[in-house]
Amino acid sequence: MTVHFVGSGPGAADLLTLRAARLLSEAPVVLYAGTYLDGEVLAHCRPDARLVDTQHLDLDDITAHLVDAHRRGLDVVRLCSGDPSLYSALTEQTRRLDAAGVPWDVTPGVPAYAAAAATLGAELTVPELVQTVVLTRTQARSTAMPDTEALARVAGLRASLVLHLAITRIRVLAEELSVEYGADCPAAVVAFASRPDELVLRGTLADIADQVEAAGLRHTAVIVVGRALGVRSADVACSHLYDPARDRSGFTR
Repeated sequence: MTVHFVGSGPGAADLLTLRAARLLSEAPVVLYAGTYLDGEVLAHCRPDARLVDTQHLDLDDITAHLVDAHRRGLDVVRLCSGDPSLYSALTEQTRRLDAAGVPWDVTPGVPAYAAAAATLGAELTVPELVQTVVLTRTQARSTAMPDTEALARVAGLRASLVLHLAITRIRVLAEELSVEYGADCPAAVVAFASRPDELVLRGTLADIADQVEAAGLRHTAVIVVGRALGVRSADVACSHLYDPARDRSGFTR
């Protein structure tokens, strides 16, 4: 039997992929992170599914549940918040499953940064302004960051920047980012993106920390920084792809 790592998306139950919803409706065992998951997502599960909240389990405990289900001939869905390609411990879990001879696969989900950008109504890649998006985090009480990915170095790109798992350090981060981006650079925080309790804060690097602290945000939020957030339609250059002057003679319907 198979362990299915499934991206649960940013939280809203109707932002699951069709494949994710199908796997949930079929799986007899579902492991999920209760800290980050909207309970409505679990409504996709079959009525008799065994649900295991992993928020208080370590990696050994989680792996034991996955291996045990496999040995009992049961498929398992391991729900990951957002998309499994980002900060999901996928590598650690699948390495252990490989060692135990347990097959697995991955179903992508809507990543949190995409849901945040949708809420903000923002395109993070604006022609002739910014064409790169950096997804990263910072180090606090967490695994060390590689030296080559220090925030000051990343900020030097002046790309659209999305910070995960960093909301409790926003004041220090905003000050550090201001060196490269400027204190007037647009910044936004989206907490609980796509959920009923979604919270959006908009400002600049000069004042976004004040807003976050006033709101008391401590987790489940992404920080978005970059000039793309402040663009008005009149400021946007035309993309070459849609430019009326582009030669389309070589294209057929």
